[in-house]
Parts: sequence; C-alpha cells; structure tokens
Amino acid sequence: MGSLHDLGATMTKTYCLELNGAFACFTRPEMKVERVSYDVITPSAARACFEAILWKPAIRWQVRKIEVLKPIRWINLRRNEVASVVSTRNVETAMKTGSGDLGLAIEDDRQQRAGLFLRDVAYRVHAELEFLRARDPDATPSKYQEMFERRARRGQCVNQPYLGCREFAAAFRLVDDAAAEPAPIAETRDLGFMLHDLDFSHPADPQPRFFRAHMQGGVIEVPAWDSAEVRA
Repeated sequence: MGSLHDLGATMTKTYCLELNGAFACFTRPEMKVERVSYDVITPSAARACFEAILWKPAIRWQVRKIEVLKPIRWINLRRNEVASVVSTRNVETAMKTGSGDLGLAIEDDRQQRAGLFLRDVAYRVHAELEFLRARDPDATPSKYQEMFERRARRGQCVNQPYLGCREFAAAFRLVDDAAAEPAPIAETRDLGFMLHDLDFSHPADPQPRFFRAHMQGGVIEVPAWDSAEVRA
C-alpha cells in the first residue's frame, strides 16, 4: 500500500480507499444559490472521508491520486432545505442558563432548491497519512497506521463518510493492492480548475485554493498543497 518515508519532522504512508454511493455533490464554490457538482470528487471531499475514519492532532491526510471507476453521470433534483440555522447567541444563552430556544420551525423556514448532482459514483482515492512527530513526540508512526488500518478493515468510522453532502453517504473499503483492482474508466478530459482544499491559516475566514485538474485514463494526479500548481 505504499512505502514509508522518513521526512525528518514527519513520516508518511500511502493508503487507498474505494468509495462509492448512489448520489454525490461536490459543490462548486462559485455557485451561490443552486448546488452544482464538480465532475468528480474533490481532494477536500476525499480527505474528509479519510478523516471520518481516523483523525488525530498528530496526523494529516494528503490526497495524492483519484481514480474514477464509473462513468460520470448526472441527475437533476429539487430538494427541500432549511434556510437558516440556530443562532449562536441562542446556543450561548442555553449553555449559560440551562434553557433556551434552540428549535427551528421547518414549515416556516423551508425553501426549495434545484441541484445538479452525480449519480452512481465510485472512486479509488490514494492519500498519505502524515505523522507530525512534533505533536506527539512519544508516539511512533505505526501507532496511527495500525489504528487506521484496523478501523478501515472493520468498517469503523467516527462519523459516516459522505460524498460532498451529508445525506449522500459513502460506502468505503480499504484497498490493499490497487494494482490488482479493476482499471478506472478509459476517459481523458480537462476538468478545469477544481477546489483543492481550504486554507485555514485564518480560521475565521478560510480561503479556497484551486488546481487545474486533468483526468488521464480515469486518473487524476493531485498536486501537493504547497506546490506551484495550487493557487488561491
């Protein structure tokens, strides 16, 4: 599943997950009202699936490759959504006093939105589990590697991985030998600029960063976060 590299302050090992689901929506950030998906899973959505299985302060996931296993197919749907969220002020009041109004009247706050979603999707996603030694100096990389492998093999997760939207749950499987698996789709296309991930240097105002995504024979190579190919 990949070799172990000594990077001084960090150690990495590559893992592969197969993800699939009936529907998916990896929302384009430029679409302000209606939800329109990218053609394939974004690195940030793929990272979230790995983190749903294992996340700790001393590790970091870096998605490096995405394999598209099924033809890209679309579906138009209209969904009911709640237009607002419970206010932070109400939550703070309830925490301080032990009571408060934390409910929303769905019938009064419902709105209908159209969406262009993906259907019947499947991917193999390759990501590096990066061990940050400075955050857990007494641990070894194998501690977290064994933890992830054990959880992924048993189908365990902290929260259910999802394909862009929480209602689109993802089934997952740890792939031991990607070379022995069925080939990705035989399709090549330029996918344009795609969301790579969010820059949380300023947590109050995270900024999106993008890369030019090319699918070659069903495979998308994902550049490193700090490479020149990733830009704001």
